[in-house]
Amino acid sequence: MARIGLQSIDFDVAAAQIRGGQLRSELVTQEIPAPERIAPRSIALAAGVARGPRRGLSPDGTIDSHHGAGRLVLMHDPDSAEEWGAPFRIVCFAQAPLEVEIGVDPFISDVAWSWLVDALDSRGAEYTYLSGTATKTLSSGFGTLEAQGDAAQIELRASWTPLGADFAAHAEAWSELLCLLAGLPHREGE
Repeated sequence: MARIGLQSIDFDVAAAQIRGGQLRSELVTQEIPAPERIAPRSIALAAGVARGPRRGLSPDGTIDSHHGAGRLVLMHDPDSAEEWGAPFRIVCFAQAPLEVEIGVDPFISDVAWSWLVDALDSRGAEYTYLSGTATKTLSSGFGTLEAQGDAAQIELRASWTPLGADFAAHAEAWSELLCLLAGLPHREGE
């Protein structure tokens, strides 16, 4: 595929590609209002992992899922091209509960980060300036929450600068990451 300079890609074309990405069928997705004041133009998607009956958005605009959820934001700001390396930037958030035995694994954060990189690479999503955090949380309930017992969660926050002209690949990689964090099997990029 010939590389197209990102300066020449129109935001509306990139946004349409994000919206039209072939996301995993296990996800309930919806476009949500993008955070304000982060870029002159942006779009955001929210997704939740659906197992069993599908549920949609809750009244506050978040996806109602106990299996994992996330958001993807595509930002466009030509004035940030020097900082970002191009006029576009993608920010993603993904979280899912873990079995406590997995949550105590000292390498689970490394594994979660590698799933992001593998998802991007397996879908041919070109990128640069990848950065972020993977955080595992272990919790124990006390008092009236004691019956909940111990719990674990993984949360990944990342951002990168997309390269090339295939923005759909980035949304598809994000959907793969959400499903992997929720314990669903890997699917090769299509």
